[in-house]
Amino acid sequence: MSGFVDRAQLHARAGDGGAGCVSFRREAHVAKGGPDGGDGGGGGDVWLVADHNQASLLGFRDHPFRRATDGQHGSSKRQHGARGRDLEVAVPVGTVVYDLAGEALVDLSVEGVRWRAAAGGQGGMGNARFLSNLRRAPAFAEQGERGEEAWYNLELKLQADVALIGLPNVGKSTLISRVSAARPKVADYPFTTLVPHLGVVRVGARAGRPGDATEFVVADIPGLIEGAAEGRGLGHDFLRHVERAGVLCVLVDLAETAPLAPAAQLEVLLRELGRYRPELLERPRVVVGAKADVAAHAWPADETISSLTGAGVDRLLGRLAALVAEGRRSAAAVAETVVVHRPVAREVAVERVGEGEWSITGRAAARAARFSDLTDEGALTELERRLRELGVERLLVRAGAADGDVVHVGGVAFEWYRHAGPGADGARHRATRRERLARHGRLDEGTETEPEEGPGGA
Repeated sequence: MSGFVDRAQLHARAGDGGAGCVSFRREAHVAKGGPDGGDGGGGGDVWLVADHNQASLLGFRDHPFRRATDGQHGSSKRQHGARGRDLEVAVPVGTVVYDLAGEALVDLSVEGVRWRAAAGGQGGMGNARFLSNLRRAPAFAEQGERGEEAWYNLELKLQADVALIGLPNVGKSTLISRVSAARPKVADYPFTTLVPHLGVVRVGARAGRPGDATEFVVADIPGLIEGAAEGRGLGHDFLRHVERAGVLCVLVDLAETAPLAPAAQLEVLLRELGRYRPELLERPRVVVGAKADVAAHAWPADETISSLTGAGVDRLLGRLAALVAEGRRSAAAVAETVVVHRPVAREVAVERVGEGEWSITGRAAARAARFSDLTDEGALTELERRLRELGVERLLVRAGAADGDVVHVGGVAFEWYRHAGPGADGARHRATRRERLARHGRLDEGTETEPEEGPGGA
């Protein structure tokens, strides 16, 4: 089984936030000590980190699940719960993250770049946070928020300075094994190379002055055939590894046993590169006539080599090193800014889900409704205030909602009435709040508390 995997899936699950605590200070000789419930800790995040020590996505093939830890619950005496630990997931440099719809979210093309794949849930506030001049003994707290979770598609695009491109069995593996420590499989049949191989080449080192050498990375790409850009052969799976290469080294087989004439081989290769990515044809490239020791034709290539005997190899490497150095100087002259793509936060929105029935979506709206006890009068009043501050009432009016319509938000269902404020209408709405909530299963039978007006005034 191959140890190189360049496509995989990831399921990122952030930690849940801890719940806030409902507690009151109870000590000897301290009358009415007041609320002292602590906050819950936030859940841990899941981060993807580009790491040069990772060579492929093999670790995700059989185990795609990554989860951060949950936050701890708050406790009495205003003790806050511990925050969950973040999880850092190392991926190879050059990993591109896509959502399941195929949209690219981030390109981790620089060592050390981090991207948050899932945000931890917020911890809930304890009842001590709800103390005010009007609310002296809050008997409610917030539940912890659930952490985000999502599936992603991961795709690796190798980071190489030079890409070796050619038809199957042209001698790419033999060349990279001669000029570097890479040891791909070499045989006299097509498609010997089934996965890309990377090799580090050092050119120009002098005795006592190794710093004068130019080092660059060469990628051996599996052989291309006609139709590779449309998925034939192995080229469709590995052409993306050519995208980041600064220099293309195109090998053409000069041997008499070659399936096509040298000019026809070059035409096929350039046509497939152009079909896959037209901009690849604008990259610096060196056309190399390979297998010169058994050449049957004199063909005007940029360089002619024999990987078996070593003839012409040093001159080719010098030319490639010069092109790589020139490309690096050009890249250094342009200030490069690492762009990290992050999903736009979903705003609060109202959607009709049926006749006289509405759904409020958005993380802020869901957070507003995460109370531990919505039978509590103070919790209902706080929920009403939060939704009103988010502009939910305005959105419902604009959408055409009428008094008595059912509204769903964050697992809560209630009958909505426009905010009546103080006065007789307000008193009537507050008096019917318990009835409306009980109708939608938010109050238990037999509850003695008659809460004030619920989120219907939002």
